[in-house]
Amino acid sequence: MKKTLTLLLLYITILQSCKKEAKTDQKLPSRTTNATYEEIEIKYAEGFQIQNTDTGYYLTIMNPWPESVVTYPFKLIKNQERELIPEPDASLTIKIPIDKIVLTSTTHIPPLVLLKKEESLIGFPGSDYISDPKVRKLIDTGKVEELGTNELMNVESTLLLDPDVVMGFSIDDSNPTYQKIITAGIPVIYNGEWVEKHPLGKAEWIKLFGVLYGKEKEADSIFKTIEREYLNTLELVENVDKPKVLSGATWKDTWYLPYGDSWQGKILNDAGSSYIYQTTTGSGSLAYNIEKVLMDGRDAAFWIAPAQYTSYSKMLQDNTSYAQFDAFKNKQIYTHALTLGSKGGVTYYEEASMRPDLVLKDLVKILHPEIKLEHELYFFKKLND
Repeated sequence: MKKTLTLLLLYITILQSCKKEAKTDQKLPSRTTNATYEEIEIKYAEGFQIQNTDTGYYLTIMNPWPESVVTYPFKLIKNQERELIPEPDASLTIKIPIDKIVLTSTTHIPPLVLLKKEESLIGFPGSDYISDPKVRKLIDTGKVEELGTNELMNVESTLLLDPDVVMGFSIDDSNPTYQKIITAGIPVIYNGEWVEKHPLGKAEWIKLFGVLYGKEKEADSIFKTIEREYLNTLELVENVDKPKVLSGATWKDTWYLPYGDSWQGKILNDAGSSYIYQTTTGSGSLAYNIEKVLMDGRDAAFWIAPAQYTSYSKMLQDNTSYAQFDAFKNKQIYTHALTLGSKGGVTYYEEASMRPDLVLKDLVKILHPEIKLEHELYFFKKLND
């Protein structure tokens, strides 16, 4: 968890000084003709809109971090060779399809791989966290430049790469790094998939990548396949008995768990479980003392995602109270921390948001063996002894 938190804090420190660029409560950019424009269908994601135009698209990024009330509009213009000048109704104009991109979160990697555009990646901060074999090969052969540590993204190196777009990630609007990149003329698109609460909403961000790369149809087809697999699996658990489920673990005497309306909470519910805090709502994580969680979850049949623990012995070493939970006694604890890439990155953190269908199938396979789902566990494994 410590490693993940550090990575999260890195990506969060990258975007902060763009508040002056934000336009609160702004509508889609104004149109200059009487033509009728259609929006690309976005069914689940709440963080972006894409609208067709005569020359390309209007893209609007909305509220890309918790509790934000800002929008960032872009005008995407196809096949333009002339120098583009930012227009008053769009913060930046971007020529598409793009050829070169800098990403800042491992969750941005799967869309590139699925669209077969991984070779467009030219820079990344903290590349050891990337697990995908194809992208690792690019990194190992020097085709992806390391842009810093978890605490700092190197602005000068980023500018020298001259990417068409930087795909950013932030928890607020107070970091000067992205502002410097924008001032130098390089567009920064804030990817807010991480704040999406619907599992399919996260995956739907592939449609944005599809538009940037001129692969709209491919992106839509990939998403529809993921959606279909997710919804088909959902039907399997419509009438099942729901086992009680516990999640999370303690960190410095505080037990952190997902809210019931979070991505994790929703997918646990969709998998046919009775998550002990399913009715809670909020952003971030629930934070309770162990006495409360023990009272509420002692009899939970399953324990899903106990932070970064990979063994019962380590859990017991850190907190003997864990042994009082039925799921611990019966060895019904499942973790995603055992599925690692070649550099030790947890693949769940890279792929799960893009592949909620696989997460759901894992959970249904674990929680409902009576269904006999034909699926091999992809992210989750039983905790080691």
